[in-house]
Formats: sequence, C-alpha cells, structure tokens
Amino acid sequence: MTRRTNTRRTLAALALVASATLALVGCAAAGSGDGASDEAAGDGHVTAGKLTIGTGEPAYFPWVVDDAPESGDGFEAAVAYAVAEQLGFGDDDVVWVRTTFDQAIAPGPKSFDLNLQQFSITEERAANVDFSSPYYATTQVVITVAGSPASGATSIAELQKLNVGAQTGTTSLDAVEEVIRPTAGASVFNTNDDAKFALQNGTVDAIVVDLPTAFYLTGAELDGGEIIGQLPETSAGGDEFGFVLAKDSPLTDEVTAAVDALRADGTLDALAAEWLGGEGAAPVLE
Repeated sequence: MTRRTNTRRTLAALALVASATLALVGCAAAGSGDGASDEAAGDGHVTAGKLTIGTGEPAYFPWVVDDAPESGDGFEAAVAYAVAEQLGFGDDDVVWVRTTFDQAIAPGPKSFDLNLQQFSITEERAANVDFSSPYYATTQVVITVAGSPASGATSIAELQKLNVGAQTGTTSLDAVEEVIRPTAGASVFNTNDDAKFALQNGTVDAIVVDLPTAFYLTGAELDGGEIIGQLPETSAGGDEFGFVLAKDSPLTDEVTAAVDALRADGTLDALAAEWLGGEGAAPVLE
C-alpha cells in the first residue's frame, strides 16, 4: 500500500510540473512572435503597417488614369491617397489590390481594408458591407454625338429648344424636366440603352445620364460621343459614392472621419473640380 501510495503521489507531482511547464511554454510562445499578424488581426488592417486599398480591374478614367491607381492620378486614386494621409499612412504604405465590383460588396472576408470603384451607398448593400460617408455625389450630365444639333451647346437655354431625353424613373429624367425643361417636353425611354440608341440614330438631340455613365457612353459606346456639361443639382439629388469596408470593420469610423475632414477642408471639391469638372471633362452648364 505504501509503495502504491508513493507512486500515485509521484505521478501527481510530475503531472503538475508538466502542466506548469506547458503553461509557461505557451506563454512564452505567445509573446515571442513578431507581432505583425497579431497587430493586423487586432486593428482591422489586412497587413500591419500598411493600408490596403481595392479598386476595379481595370479601373477607368477619370476615376483612375491609365489603370494605374498607384500614380495617384484620377479622382478616386487621388481621394484614396488623401484618405490614406488623413489616416497617417505615407504613399509608400499604400498597397493596391484588384477586385470585381461584385466581389467587393459580397458578404465575407475581404482582401482589402477599403475599396472604391464608384459604389453607390444603398441599404441593400449595407446589409453585407460597411460604407464610409460619401466622398462624391453624382451629378447629371448632358451628352450628345458629333453632328447633332446639340453638339457645341454651352448653355441650358440652347438645350431647351432641342429634343432631350432620359430613362424613366431616374434622377436624370428629373433633371431634364426640372432644369432643362425642353420646349417640346422630355423624351422618355425605358432604359439608358434605349436612350443611347435614340441619340445615335438622331431620334433625340441629347440625353441626360449620371456622370459615370456619361464618361462610359461617350468613351466606349457612342460613335462621336461628346459631353456637353453637368447640370445644376436637382431636388432629387444623385447617387452617393462611399468607400466599402468589411462588415463591422473597426476602420469604418476612422475612414468616415477622414472623408468628412477632406470634405470640410475643401479637398474633395478641389479633386472633383480637377478630375471630374475641368476643361474637357464636364463643365457646369448655366
């Protein structure tokens, strides 16, 4: 009995020593790492010490020039670097990745800290991702084609005499009716494609679309496409673009504060004027 009792006591003591040793080893291992992965996991960044920004593949002018966001040229590229600076990151600390539009707004983990590629802020999308406050609100733009009576127009008064159309149920149609007020009334189409075809074949002299659509149609879809200019804001307003972040990201409030600061100090307006409202882009019509 004595030998068995001593054996039990010895085994119990050894077990306690082993348990304590494992605990110490575990603590040492936890504290011996370089801290990068822990920091990244803890602060919401994909890579510790870097700001990873996503955009489209490809990214188009005027949002990004020559599909090179790292240049900082183009409205969204410039806004991204301005936000990075507000967050305390230098240009060398910004890492660019590419995603599709749908990948960025799908639920689940993200390969980026924030993403911008003209994401309109909507309640439906906000169920899956976070949005910053808006860095840009779209304006309505009049476009035409070379040879149209609207080509070369520089004022709203000139457009009033012409046949101007837009897609039904859109802020673009509101802009035609509220701002241009064509003498003959607005031409209404079921889709932007229908409006585009009517413009191309001369059924209408000009159409109104939002600014991103205007750049795309005149650059890629219409033969001889021309941007006449932006219209003053309507009562209906326009879509608002925000940065996309992972749902419940710890960075959302910081990014929103950065965007708000850039709006307050005039940086966003200045960048919009430089890249979206300058000569050859979309001057504001009066």
